[in-house]
Amino acid sequence: MAAVCEKIVENVIVAKNRVLTTNQYNQRDCCSAAAPYNHRNFLSFHGGKKLLPKYHCGFVSRRNIYCNAAPSTTAVPYLEKVDFMKLQNGSDIRGVAVAGVEGEPVTLTEPVTEAIAAAFSAWLLEMKRADASKPLRVSVGHDSRISAQVLQDAVSQGIAGAGLDVVQYGLASTPAMFNSTLTEDEAFLCPVDGAIMITASHLPYNRNGFKFFTNAGGLGKADIKIILERAADIYKSFTDQGLMKSKRKASESIKRVDYMTVYTSDLVKAVRKAAENIEKPLEGFHIVVDAGNGAGGFFAEKVLQPLGAITSGSQFLEPDGMFPNHIPNPEDKTAMKAITQAVLENKADLGIIFDTDVDRSAAVDSIGREFNRNRLIALMSAIVLEEHPGTTIVTDSVTSDGLTTFIEKKLGGKHHRFKRGYKNVIDEAVRLNSVGEESHLAIETSGHGALRENHWLDDGAYLMVKVLNKLASARASGIAGGSKVLTDLVEGLQEPGVAVELRLKIDQNHPDLKGGSFREYGEAVLQLLENHIESDPKLQKAPVNYEGVRASGFGGWFLLRLSLHDPVLPLNIEATNHEDAVKLGLAVSSAVKEFHALDTSALDKFIQT
Repeated sequence: MAAVCEKIVENVIVAKNRVLTTNQYNQRDCCSAAAPYNHRNFLSFHGGKKLLPKYHCGFVSRRNIYCNAAPSTTAVPYLEKVDFMKLQNGSDIRGVAVAGVEGEPVTLTEPVTEAIAAAFSAWLLEMKRADASKPLRVSVGHDSRISAQVLQDAVSQGIAGAGLDVVQYGLASTPAMFNSTLTEDEAFLCPVDGAIMITASHLPYNRNGFKFFTNAGGLGKADIKIILERAADIYKSFTDQGLMKSKRKASESIKRVDYMTVYTSDLVKAVRKAAENIEKPLEGFHIVVDAGNGAGGFFAEKVLQPLGAITSGSQFLEPDGMFPNHIPNPEDKTAMKAITQAVLENKADLGIIFDTDVDRSAAVDSIGREFNRNRLIALMSAIVLEEHPGTTIVTDSVTSDGLTTFIEKKLGGKHHRFKRGYKNVIDEAVRLNSVGEESHLAIETSGHGALRENHWLDDGAYLMVKVLNKLASARASGIAGGSKVLTDLVEGLQEPGVAVELRLKIDQNHPDLKGGSFREYGEAVLQLLENHIESDPKLQKAPVNYEGVRASGFGGWFLLRLSLHDPVLPLNIEATNHEDAVKLGLAVSSAVKEFHALDTSALDKFIQT
């Protein structure tokens, strides 16, 4: 591996530059086409348009503009120090890519991005142990974020500089990027050996990040940690000569492919197959799509219309990284209200909504009933258990007791409630299968859902294909009623009258922490709450629980857990009515009141309402 890393560092080096102030930069064209980070790259992508300077990313957000002097092999002195490990977000990388938001300095600059891509290339070379006579291929795609083009260029340079071939897909979905490692079609340069998706899911416009894939699936936390450690070393070794070399390699070797054509064609085929190979199995169905100005606009034209569906009334299909209409997030109330309104106003049979990079989704039936969170899990469980009776459904920790009853008592399946985090849920389903417990669905309340039949990929579009399959097969069997066939599948699901999530923040500067970590403090809070539950006859601790402290009582339940990444203890409460929900809240409040570094104001406000 040391030899590989030395090769990468040699190929992605940048060097000593002279510094020009912003005024000098404006007065003369000091950055030539040969400059690694020239003026062209400072302009961000916004629905195919160049933005005003306020949306510049990377170096433009700084006081000085740096341009290249004569090539050198001396390490670059001007690069800011970066804590690469702070960019890790579980199995993803996330950072600030656009300046302009107070208190959020740019962390995902172009040099940082190139270093990360080079580090992934080094990791991939080691994993694949490639034949030197045949370079590895890496596909690169992005969602609609305004920093997408800039980061795509930097990623491509990092890959090319490491000696790998780059295949750019442009606007794409996260699931499509993983699929590109599986597709066997040389006309589309597939399969690729690795894939990088540039996205930050539903986060604000100034954020961006990366997801990485091989044909074995998405990379895990341990892999991301290794990549960031290597990226830090590469970043420190940047020289001007090496970066120019990687830029030249990228410009000479980048290939561009419309892979979304392949991906959407596969989705269409899946629905036709479920409907006994009818060409237009959705003919007559009126289905509206809300892409939230993310990458999911393709679903209306490229999937639904070829299947015969009417898609008039679909909205926010055009990519716009400022997300002007609503947050592209199926958990967001405003987003769900928007798709519900579109369904009702257009008298549609069904509404479908995606997050920014299409790895999450939700739906709305013809009367405006939402299929998201517990209800989406119930729907998908019903569909999967029809195909695989008795199988285990793996979910995250915040699913309701009513969902457990529905899966186990009505559907005849088994509910395995695990931890938060879509990768945790998917990995647990894979583990269960490996030890002989059959599982075909892993799904989070957030809308991340993965099926065994689809390589355990969390694919929002494929989840909706399973829903469409149900509509199409019902039509083929002579069953009418539109989306009522879906509504009937979740009949009997017990739903709470009150469901809230309150965030109790830990003040890391409070003297109560005594120099310890917020995680240690949070664990102490959970331990005391657990002791409190055991001494309270009105509360029953969950017999099986993998995350935090969960208890039932007063006709409902609560779960207090420690956030995966932040100094926060999220508290979920569900009950049949507000009075009982308050009783559950009071039980938690009385147990944690002595922890003065814990901000319980959100809980206090809920109790007093």
